[in-house]
This record gives sequence, structure tokens and C-alpha cells, in this order.
Amino acid sequence: MLKLTLRLAVSAGLFSLHAQAVAQTSAPDPEQDAVERIIVTATRTEQPWLNSPATIDRVDVNQQLPGLRVDMAEILQGIPGVQVDTRYNFAQDTRVILRGFGARAAFGVRGVVMRLDGVPLSMPDGQAQTSSIFVDEPSHVEVLRGPGAAVYGNAAGGIINLQSASPTQSAVAVGHAIGENGRQRSTVDAHYVGEQGSVSGHYARFRTDGDRPQAAVERDQYALRSRYAFANGIELIARLDDNDAPLLQDPGSLTPEQWRDDATQTFGGAGVFNTRKSIRHRQQSLSLRQQNTHYDWEIAGWNGQREVIQYLPFPGSDITSSGAVIDLNRDFHGVHGQFNWRPQAFAGRWQLSVGTDIERQKDTRQGFVNNQGVAGDLRRDEIGRVTRDDMYGLSTFMLTEQLSWLAGIRFSELSFAVDDNYVVPGIIPDDSGENSYRETSWTQGLNYQFSDNWAWFAAFGEGFETPTLTELAYQNEGTGLNQDLGAAKITQYESGVKWMSLQGQAQLSLFNVESDNEIVVDQSIDGRTTYRNAGRTERQGMELSAAYQFNSNLNMRSALTLMNARYRRGDALDGRRIPGIAHSNAFVQLNYLPFQDSRLRASVTGQYRSRVAANDSNEVFAPSYVLWAAGLDARQDHGNWRFSQWLRVDNLLDKKYVGSVVVNQGSGRAFEPAPGRQLSAGVQLNRRF
Repeated sequence: MLKLTLRLAVSAGLFSLHAQAVAQTSAPDPEQDAVERIIVTATRTEQPWLNSPATIDRVDVNQQLPGLRVDMAEILQGIPGVQVDTRYNFAQDTRVILRGFGARAAFGVRGVVMRLDGVPLSMPDGQAQTSSIFVDEPSHVEVLRGPGAAVYGNAAGGIINLQSASPTQSAVAVGHAIGENGRQRSTVDAHYVGEQGSVSGHYARFRTDGDRPQAAVERDQYALRSRYAFANGIELIARLDDNDAPLLQDPGSLTPEQWRDDATQTFGGAGVFNTRKSIRHRQQSLSLRQQNTHYDWEIAGWNGQREVIQYLPFPGSDITSSGAVIDLNRDFHGVHGQFNWRPQAFAGRWQLSVGTDIERQKDTRQGFVNNQGVAGDLRRDEIGRVTRDDMYGLSTFMLTEQLSWLAGIRFSELSFAVDDNYVVPGIIPDDSGENSYRETSWTQGLNYQFSDNWAWFAAFGEGFETPTLTELAYQNEGTGLNQDLGAAKITQYESGVKWMSLQGQAQLSLFNVESDNEIVVDQSIDGRTTYRNAGRTERQGMELSAAYQFNSNLNMRSALTLMNARYRRGDALDGRRIPGIAHSNAFVQLNYLPFQDSRLRASVTGQYRSRVAANDSNEVFAPSYVLWAAGLDARQDHGNWRFSQWLRVDNLLDKKYVGSVVVNQGSGRAFEPAPGRQLSAGVQLNRRF
């Protein structure tokens, strides 16, 4: 039985959710209360999910199949509008696409804002990496798509908001999991819970030989969390994260012919040039917030460092080549403040939120010749800077008991500057340069709840998306900042219906997205990617999500996305599909729990994806596929001790398929192969105090 109430809230000028769940759709903890309240932002404005004028989905992580938790795809399954491309290449990171935005990302996440417990995972210029996240830390995932994303500023696709649960009891847990091709992940978690706060520590060690030659991984993650409650409802939250990955080998992508011949092979240049990457990512943050009946506020500050060394599969020895060994050191920091006011005269029907985001980023980048896996002579030396200053306001108002109205606006200023220190008189000019963007984004939405179980909503808005510093870094010919690359302008419309009952819930959304000057991949050759502005693109589609409890032992959740994403008039590619985006994605999961205390769960999932274009000309397509997976998880409680086990099989029918495509790959190596059938298992021992 599922009864879900979602409350629309604003944090950093954004939408979030409050959720109330009665009963679970997966294996719940019997020690939790029958009613579990999960607060995901500082705001407390109560607005039922049926009254929210936005497309929002929320998935508890324990609803997903159990697993190693080394890839973000493991906790993003089954969310409509979300396409997760698992590359099975830890040097390139998982690509996350929302409503078609983010497909151009050469690595990591682009066009999508990601946050963990209110702290940005996205850099000031808009790029993010999922590899630095403890994938098993979030308790649930919330995804907002559509016009509402406009008030997040520099993001077109939407928001992925990851939230972890505060510990409620002191405990120590150790776990170990194994999988195919030498996959091993060991974890240690410890929590101390006192009267006024808590302290948590996390460690994870991951190793694998890789699914192909030249694909080994060594990664260690550390995290420290602390919460302290002062008088008058003031709370302080501190976070420290350290992700150390000294070895991330890169097996490279394959041509369609190579993939058909042998999907387990590795690109020849990977061995010759010893393609690999090392990453050290550290981030620290402090948040202070206070709750009151008629107002609340929050201020947060963070800073971090990211060090990357990457070896590409070519020498890069030409004097104008910028090199083929990338040495990047990034420093970033930011401050966020927000005040939410609920005037007493409106009896809780109106909230006004105002706030600001100030962020800075500095990249020190060098490039060297790749002498078959050894760094050689200098070919690039520059310092890039990004500044972002945003102000926003957002109003939520209940016009009547059935009709709600949302309106928001955001003013953004971003600047990009590069100081070039690699100058060769007569050969290499001073390529220093700068670009700046001043943009306004806004959103409007109405929601009408016409019964206890049904509601209709409609929203529209305009937003923007600037290039990242990495996307500005290269040109097809010559050197220096690509100053011709402008910001994309995005207009979004959506309308839909929501249904909720004691047995389940469903949401259907129809959307249209029009983009002028969208940033797309121009060409990608051996790890170096250049970009251009397309004339116009359009995305039209439908998203459907549903969850249903058949009885106390059997439940289901499902998702369907249909989207037509194409270049439109004003571009030479008029009518062709935008590469990297599937027309259809479908997902279904069935869970069987034979015991009332949920100590055993058996699950099966099915996933369909239509074929995906790999280039602008639509001459190369990755074929469609259907995948099945199954999982079994169990636990035994003995006093303060808990022993848990899980077993999982991916690609149950051993299907040969492409995990991801490399958009506009200039050398023809467009396919990133996925492995065959994969078996994994894990155990955990937990002691509560």
C-alpha cells in the first residue's frame, strides 16, 4: 500500500520535494515508523504532490535492484525522461541525459544540475561527474524536468537531487561485494548519534580488471558527515569528501564493424599509448539553516579541488596540437543563501523565496606530448577562470483550494576567461580570450486538482545553457578559446495529469522543447571534442510513470519515455535526429516479498531502448535492445546484529548491445560496448548500539 504526498519546496531557487510514504514498495526496515517523513530541503511549505505544477519523480534507492553501487545507473533506473548511458569505461564516467539534454557530453554530465544534500555536484560552468559520489549513500533520488528547471539557471535538462538519510542510531557496518572480471568493493560505515547531532564516516574500496583489456580500475572513497542542532531550530551540517582514483584505464570505443566482430576487444591505440586517467576529487562544505513557522533561511559554502591526468591515444607532438597528455588542476568554491517568507496574513497559502548563488572556478591546464604512455614536451599551458553570479525569486500561491500558481525568475551572469602562457613567436600566438553571458530565465505554472485522486497541470518557461570551459577549449582549426560558441536559448512547454490512490500513483506528461543555438558536438577525434551552435532543435514527447501495489506480496513500478528529438529549420541537418538520444525508453520492475516483515525480496526488471543515432548525418545507429535483470536480497536480525546478503544477474539473456555511443566520433569508433551476462553478490554485517 502506497500513499505518497509530495510537497513542492524551493532550495537555491529550485524545486525539491517533501515526501510522506505509508508502506514501502521494496524491502523496508521494520524498525522505521509506519509513517516515514523525509525532509529534503530547508523549506516547509506544504503543497500536496497533486497540486504541484511540475513533472517530478521520486525513487527510493532501496526500490532498485541490489548491487555493487559503483555506477550512477544503478540508482537512476526506472525514472521517465532519464536516459542513463553506462559506458563500462570508468575513465569516461556515466552519461546522464534528461529530456535529451546531456547527450553531447564527451565525459561526465552536461546540461543537468546535480546536487547531493543541497551541495552542488555541478561545477560553476555546468559540468559534473558522478564518479565522485558514494552511490550507496543517497536514500532517494528526485528528478525535476520541464519548464521548472529554468529557475535553476545554467541547465536545460532538469535537476537530479540526491538526498541521504540522517542516521537515527549509532552503528558500525562492514560489507564486501564481488562481480565479474575481478570486481571487488569493500565498505566500512560508522555512525554516532547523540542528543544534539550525529557524526558519520564512510569508506569504499573498489577494484576491477575491467570488462576488456586496458580497463582496470583502482578507486578509494572517503567521506565524513556531521550534523549539530543548536537552540532556536538552527542546524549546522558539515561534509568532507575525498575520491582518489589513481588508475582508470581507458579501453576506448570501437567501430561498428569491430563491435560486430568482437565486442570484447580494445582499441589498438589504447595499448600503444597506454590510455588512462587518474582523478583526485576533494570537496568540503558547511551549511547553516533555521526553521520557523513563518520563515526559514539557509546559507551554505563549499570549496573543492579536482586533479586530473589523462593520456589520450595519439602523440599530440605537433607544435600546435595542444598535446595528448592532459594535466588539469581545478579549484572551485561557492556560496548560496536563501530566505523563505510565509506571511501570516495569507494563512500558509503563499510563500516567497529569494536568494543568490555566487560561484568561482579556476582551471590550470597543461598539455604534453604522449610518448607511448610517457609525458613528453609541453604543448599547452593556460589558466581558465569561470565566475557565476545569480539572483532569483520564486513565488508559490494557492489561489483556491484546488488551483495553485507558481512563478519564478532568475538573473544570471557568467564569464569565461583564459590566460594563455604557451606562446611561440611566429608559430603559436597568444590565445588568451574571454566570453561573457548575461541571461534571464523564468517559469510559470498552474495546477488544478479536480478530485481527491486526480489533478491537471500546465507550465511553460524559458531558460539557457552556456558552454562549459572544456567545451570552449578547442577549435577544429587553430588554437585558443572557441569564442564563436554562444549560449543556447531554450523554451519549454508541458502539460499533464497526476493520479494517486491508496494502491499507487501515476503521472503522464506531454512536453515540447524548442532550442535556438543549441550546443552540439561538431567532431570528436580520439578523446578531443569540438562543439558548435546548431540553428534550431526541437524535442516533443511523452513521459509516463506508474507504481502499483497489487497485494501485500507483489508490487510494480514502470516508466515510459517517447521522444522525437530532431534538428529543425535553420540548420543544414534539418529533420535529422539529434545523435545520442533514444526515441523510446521503457522500464518495468516487479518485486515479490513472500514475508510480511520483508526479510526476503525477489525482483526482476526489463528495459527497452530504441536504436540511437551516433552522428549528425544519421548514417550510423546503435541497434535497439531489450535487457532483463534479476536480484535477490535477504536479511536476518538477531538483537542488535543484522546480516544482509544479495545476489544480482545483469543482462540475464546474455544480449549483445551497445552501452553508449560517442557522438560524431571522427575516427568512426562510435560504439562503447557493454559486457554480456554479469553475476555479482555481496554481504554486509551491521552492529547497532
